[in-house]
Amino acid sequence: MTFPDLSAASPSADLAAADLPAASLPAGGAELAAFIAGKLCHDFISPAGAIMSGLDLLEDPTAQDMRDDAMGLIRQSAKKMVAHVHFARVAFGAATTSEQFLSAELHGLVAGLSEGGRASLEWRIPEGTAFTKPQARILINLAWMTLGALPTGGVATVTVRQEGDRLLLIGSAEGARARLKPEALTGLKGERLLEGLAGQWIQPYWLWLAVNETGGRLDVASDEGRVGLIAHVPA
Repeated sequence: MTFPDLSAASPSADLAAADLPAASLPAGGAELAAFIAGKLCHDFISPAGAIMSGLDLLEDPTAQDMRDDAMGLIRQSAKKMVAHVHFARVAFGAATTSEQFLSAELHGLVAGLSEGGRASLEWRIPEGTAFTKPQARILINLAWMTLGALPTGGVATVTVRQEGDRLLLIGSAEGARARLKPEALTGLKGERLLEGLAGQWIQPYWLWLAVNETGGRLDVASDEGRVGLIAHVPA
């Protein structure tokens, strides 16, 4: 089967954001904040726990021969924690005064999380390309989800293309077991999670919501060994 051209997806095939009032959305307000807080806690707990383990080794008088290993664990985990914080500030929060972001900065945010992972990132957006805050939020969430579709490795390619008054933010994942979990597909449709893990649902839903708020459209396509995401947003 030929991998579909997402930019030419028909209206019936896309996961378009419906014109729903805020009160009709599957999650919002305090509920949405709780889901995102849970997601962030999940992301932060692993490197934070590893830092504590390293500190415990440093303080253990019977493990002084592992001092170098402990320092390496602390250093690596602290780097990962900082990467998660920097990513979250743009992907989920508004704790930045920047109204525009350059491609190089956004690339660094995603690359900082993917370092050491099984999948590799191909960021094919010129360094000087500028994005508004909503576009930047959508782009890095889409890029991170594209990487997440490659649990056993592969290549995640991120590109951007302008078509008229629309900017197409495109992520393509290629790997032996490229896939999106059912919870992720539910979120990408803008639907409430009825079963499965909320932690696997909230970021896809957040991506859909971010696209929806711009008046854009989110398309998803998959084939054997390939997954594609494309957000159509105002240029």
